[in-house]
Amino acid sequence: MMPPRFLPYLLLTLAVLFWSGNFVIGRGVHELIPPIALSFWRWLIALIILLPFAIRLAWQERRLIIEHGRFLWAQGALGVAGFNTLVYIGLQTTGTINAVVVNSTIPVIIVFISYLIYGERISLRQGLGGLISFLGVVWIISRGAPADLFGLHANSGDLWVLAAAVTWASYSVFLRHYPEGLHPLVFLLSIMVTGLICLVPFYAWEHWSGRTIQFDATTLLSILYVALFASVLAFICWNRAVRWVGANRAGIFVHLMPVFATILAIIFLDERLQTYHLLGIVAVALGIALTTWISSANKKLAAAETQD
Repeated sequence: MMPPRFLPYLLLTLAVLFWSGNFVIGRGVHELIPPIALSFWRWLIALIILLPFAIRLAWQERRLIIEHGRFLWAQGALGVAGFNTLVYIGLQTTGTINAVVVNSTIPVIIVFISYLIYGERISLRQGLGGLISFLGVVWIISRGAPADLFGLHANSGDLWVLAAAVTWASYSVFLRHYPEGLHPLVFLLSIMVTGLICLVPFYAWEHWSGRTIQFDATTLLSILYVALFASVLAFICWNRAVRWVGANRAGIFVHLMPVFATILAIIFLDERLQTYHLLGIVAVALGIALTTWISSANKKLAAAETQD
C-alpha cells in the first residue's frame, strides 16, 4: 500500500532537518562538550534506544554478522566513529555555515572515490562539476581569500570537516558491499557497536588529557537530541522514504542541509551569512548539479530498476 503522496517527502525533509540540527548542536556546545565525548555519548545512547528493536534480529542473523565482520568494522570506523568525530572536531573552530557547505560536497567526492577505487568512469561534465565544487570549497575555507591558503591561514576546522566529508563519502561508496540478506536495523546496530569500540581509546585519551564533560541540563539535552533525532529518527525517516521514492529522488533532499543549517545557525547561534558564503554556496551547488545530473535515458533506466 502506497503512502499519501506528500508523506515520503515530509520524511525526507525531517531527516535532513534533524541532520542539520546536528551541526548546529555540535557548534553550539563546542565549549561544553569535547568532540570525542559528544560522538561517544551520542552513539552510546542511540545504541541503547535501538537495542530493544534490533537485538533479536541480530541474534537471528549472527552468522551473517560474523561472516561480514571486516565490512562492518570498516563501516563502523568510517560512518560512526570517523565522520561524526571529525565533524565535531571541526566545529570547535569553524562556524556551522562553513561546515555544512563544505560537507555538502559529499556527492562530488563520492564520484571521485568511486573512480579511484573501482574505476568508474568520470565524464567531462562530472569532472568540470567536481572542479567547480572544489573551487567553491576553497573559496569558503579561505573566507574569500584563496591566496591565504598559501600562507597556511586557512581555518583548520574547515579542513577537519572536509576530512569528515571524505570519510562519509568513502563509507557511502563501500556500501556497495552491503551483505545480501542483512536487516537494515542489524546493520545499524552492528556499525554502532564497532564504531563505539573504535571510539573508546580516543575518548579515554581525551578524558585523561583533561577535556571532560560536565553533565547538566544543557549537555544532556544536546546529547539526547543528536542521539534520538540525528541518529535514530533521521535514519528511520530516511530509509523508509527511500524505499518509497528511490535513492535518486531522495538524494536531492540532501541539498536542503545548507539551507536548514544556515537558517538554524542564524537563529540560534547568531552567525551571519557572508558574501563569501553565498559565492561558495553557488559554486558548490553548481558543481553538485553538474556531477549528479542524470540524463533522461538514465532516469528512465533508474525508474525501471526501482519498479523491479
